[in-house]
Amino acid sequence: MKETIEQIIQDYVSNYEKNNEIKTSWRPPTVAFAAADDPLFEELKEAVSPSHAKPEDILGGAKTVIAYFLPFTKSIIASNVEGKYSSKEWAYAYIETNQLIEDLNKKLKLELEKKDYNVSTVSATHQFDKANLISDWSHRHAAYIAGLGTFGVNNMLITEKGCAGRVGTLITDLKVEPSVRKSKEYCLSKAGIDCNKCVDRCVTDALSVDDFARFKCYNFLLKNDDLHSELDLSDVCGKCCVDLPCSLTDPTK
Repeated sequence: MKETIEQIIQDYVSNYEKNNEIKTSWRPPTVAFAAADDPLFEELKEAVSPSHAKPEDILGGAKTVIAYFLPFTKSIIASNVEGKYSSKEWAYAYIETNQLIEDLNKKLKLELEKKDYNVSTVSATHQFDKANLISDWSHRHAAYIAGLGTFGVNNMLITEKGCAGRVGTLITDLKVEPSVRKSKEYCLSKAGIDCNKCVDRCVTDALSVDDFARFKCYNFLLKNDDLHSELDLSDVCGKCCVDLPCSLTDPTK
């Protein structure tokens, strides 16, 4: 089933962007699997929030978390390099990728339910507590547990295809062999190599090597939403994800 799930994801993304109404395109996604009872999910209650859910809190009898990364193309990433505010292409990519994640999860849910497995999903975004800007289900942390990548100084998940893209997850009672979680750091700075370019690229000074001012960052995201007011909610920025050694690839390999 692991290969079947990976193929469904690859094919769905490839066909999705052929829709003439879609402005975004993606590089081939990467997929990983975590055991729902991995002890690291319990540790997220301390690392992220005491209210952070475990897979079994979302789906009774959960056995597997499927995580995938949808990497943006070079042109979308390049569009967001210059200027203080996010590019229109980046805003479109954010909105359309969130919709892709919702649609793809529906497809996976349908296919797995045909085989009598149960599936639960969590919205790709905007399911966080606005009082503290923390979600009770972190897709990025779940993807880290699945072995999809490691966190950079910019708080983004760096995968073998970089950090410029979006993460989706879903939870199922299908038992799949977990992916191997790599022990190495994908972030150059965390691997002991001088970088921190993401810090330099932060246009609000919300990001530092040792800290992240999440409210300062989020207030700027809302300014980008105002800038792109003709679009759906686009509280984005992405400046700390582009023009980096880790934008498109794992820079440590």
